[in-house]
Amino acid sequence: MALGWKDWKQSDVIYGIVAPVVVVLVIVGLSQLSSIFERGSYGIITGIVSEIEEIVILVGVPLILGLTWNRWAGGASGFLLGSIYATWWSVKFGMFYPGLLRGFGPTILGYVLSAMLIGYMAGALNKQSDNFRRMLIVGAISATAGGLLLFGLFHLSTMNVVTGSDGFLLTVLTRTACGVIIPIIAKVFMWYGVALNKKATL
Repeated sequence: MALGWKDWKQSDVIYGIVAPVVVVLVIVGLSQLSSIFERGSYGIITGIVSEIEEIVILVGVPLILGLTWNRWAGGASGFLLGSIYATWWSVKFGMFYPGLLRGFGPTILGYVLSAMLIGYMAGALNKQSDNFRRMLIVGAISATAGGLLLFGLFHLSTMNVVTGSDGFLLTVLTRTACGVIIPIIAKVFMWYGVALNKKATL
């Protein structure tokens, strides 16, 4: 039965208006953090925000689509988002350091391939299973594999600055942590979807 123009519920306002606006405002707030803090902490704040952006785009979205949908959705979203992130990264740093981009080829390639690998591997291993333990294992394995690939490609770049234990922590372990968190979100999405389907059939 199609909804009419008078068929509005409180949940429509919450999930259709309030939630998206809050998310957008949070993103705007994160983008302004660097200007709020003193100049001395600029690098730290910028690094944290950039890392969150990178993890969400290159790990979170491909992983959740791979876990809840299939390997093709995960891999394709990883390829597209990785390409967009690599392009944005190239434009951003190319404006300030135009001569340096020639050495960053493996890094840019790594952004695309690691995101694609994470999404595809998650879908191929999980096979649309809703078992939380399986999703947790798959998420951790997929995200770690993508992080190791990216960390390795960083070292093929002549301009690599991500080295040692700090580089491993930022590149690999943050992705492993994301691989543990995302299955929780995916499971909630699945519960919510099942609840909606049951409600629709009643």
